[in-house]
Amino acid sequence: MVTVVKHPLIQVKLAIMRDEKTKSKEFRESLDEIASLMCYEVFKDIGTHEIEEEYNTPTGVKLKKVKLDHKIVLAPILRAGIGMVDGVRNMIPTARIGHIGMYRDEETLVPHEYYFKLPKVENPLVVVVDPMLATGGSAIAAISAIKKRGYNNIRLMCLVGCPEGVEAVSKAYPDVDIYLASIDSHLNENGYIIPGLGDAGDRIFGTK
Repeated sequence: MVTVVKHPLIQVKLAIMRDEKTKSKEFRESLDEIASLMCYEVFKDIGTHEIEEEYNTPTGVKLKKVKLDHKIVLAPILRAGIGMVDGVRNMIPTARIGHIGMYRDEETLVPHEYYFKLPKVENPLVVVVDPMLATGGSAIAAISAIKKRGYNNIRLMCLVGCPEGVEAVSKAYPDVDIYLASIDSHLNENGYIIPGLGDAGDRIFGTK
């Protein structure tokens, strides 16, 4: 399933991020805010349950505390995926964080794994986060690496994607739901999304 999260606040903040004049600070802030807003859709079907621990309301009513049915593990694809973590944790402070290191060969565009570590959690919902879904290669490689470690409940959360990347991931892993704030027009000859955001990693960390 592919879901495009359409909301006026997301569209306004996404326009800020697309502007080449936007500086790293404002770019990061907008990314945080969009990631938080997207959480309402990404996690809307996660069930909840009451636990035995109770609390008192200001009106003197005793109620049981409520928790999510699944423990959440965020798996950002390094390095740009780090930029979405805080936005999600603003909404789910208990989410645990893993890291998946991927680099893309600039000539072949093929991704290579150089680092992998996820928290040891039994049957979590693993959410792979990366601002861009371009060729889909990094996302597919990350999902493959996660599945090889025995995790099967996986979702992919990206900011901007394109038809080529969406099709590639959907074909490789039809069981992984994809969430995007926008599906842009296409990829150019260098593998960049058009109109896209440019190099998200460089813009997040101010390295260019």
